[in-house]
Amino acid sequence: MSSENGQSADNQQESNILDEYFLGFVEGEGCFYVGFSKRNDLPLGWQVITEFHLSQNPGGKNILEAFKRRLGCGYIKSNHPKNPRDKTLVLIIKNRKDLQEKLIPFFNKYPLLSSKYKDFIVFKKTLDLIKDRKHLTIHGFKSIVKLVFSLKKNTKKRYSKEEILRSSETIRRIPI
Repeated sequence: MSSENGQSADNQQESNILDEYFLGFVEGEGCFYVGFSKRNDLPLGWQVITEFHLSQNPGGKNILEAFKRRLGCGYIKSNHPKNPRDKTLVLIIKNRKDLQEKLIPFFNKYPLLSSKYKDFIVFKKTLDLIKDRKHLTIHGFKSIVKLVFSLKKNTKKRYSKEEILRSSETIRRIPI
């Protein structure tokens, strides 16, 4: 069914979703992820991974799709495809240009109010260091590790702060 202005009812409903609604949705279900992966082929032996995740049960897929359209980036997939009991979906944004140019400006305009604000700041600072290629230097890499581990999280991390810092100092250094 179409209205006089040519938009479908679904598109009209979506255009009525306020950015503040998306902000609240991210407050509850979003994740600004910075992680580390061992990579012996890299000069410091580590890759810095930056991703934004927004999860929702299948009934809320339309919200994930609307936020994806609002930002103009990302993709939606099953959160844990190998677990038949987990039906949740996740919007993922990995592309660093999209993170810098689309996601970060959204949250600069609509600041988070919960403890996720600190996660966002660490995420943003990490992306800035990566953009300036500082993650490729030992000093810049250590800054990122210290930033990430400054967040008081009770999560199981694959590698400890000390392990990452110690091993990055012993890996061969290739001048950049």
